[in-house]
Amino acid sequence: MEKIAFVMQLLPGFEDEYKKRHDEIWPELVVLLKKAGIHDYSIFLHPDTLQLFAVLKRESTHDMDNLPEYEIMQKWWKFMGDIMEHNVDSSPVVQSLTRVFHLD
Repeated sequence: MEKIAFVMQLLPGFEDEYKKRHDEIWPELVVLLKKAGIHDYSIFLHPDTLQLFAVLKRESTHDMDNLPEYEIMQKWWKFMGDIMEHNVDSSPVVQSLTRVFHLD
């Protein structure tokens, strides 16, 4: 099991909407993420910068790299695209983070 972290950027004024949409996450998307080997996925919001800090665990045999191929993933990105920074294909702008410390 590997733990990874990354940041995304929420647009101003959409803090409550972002939380609401994730509180109502589509069940079929949850199934896809778990099928891709993702576990223990959390997203935190920095209130001043509106950066979204995400951390998750993924299996060594994960299939995260293929998530963009799934229609439900593409629909979710389009659904979220009006409230966060995104790429041309509607995927969120993601910056991977490097672990510099870990305490078990």
